Amino acid sequence: MSESAIHRYYETVDGPDPMAVVDLFTPDAIYRRPGYPPMVGHDALHRFYGGERVIVEGRHTIERLICPDQTTAAVAGRFDGRLNDGRDVSIGFADFFTLRDELIAERATYFDAPAV
Repeated sequence: MSESAIHRYYETVDGPDPMAVVDLFTPDAIYRRPGYPPMVGHDALHRFYGGERVIVEGRHTIERLICPDQTTAAVAGRFDGRLNDGRDVSIGFADFFTLRDELIAERATYFDAPAV
């Protein structure tokens, strides 16, 4: 069920061990995010979640989740949290997922403001 995979992603990335999120991606996954080159594979994702990511902590709230089939999903939501420069943010986001065997094969993220 793709909806459960999406919910599992946000619960994990907001949890106490955000590095555990890498296990939710396929080994050859591609993650596209403004301000970063495309991240390809677990090594790139480990670098991102292990320190390159500007988010220190926070919570994603899903406002809309659309899963037209078992392999694609679109999410609109809000992120409230703290960045590594100490700023608190509340920002809208959109994520688009491609799933393979309940793992994330591709993800693209967009924000309604720069620098997150």
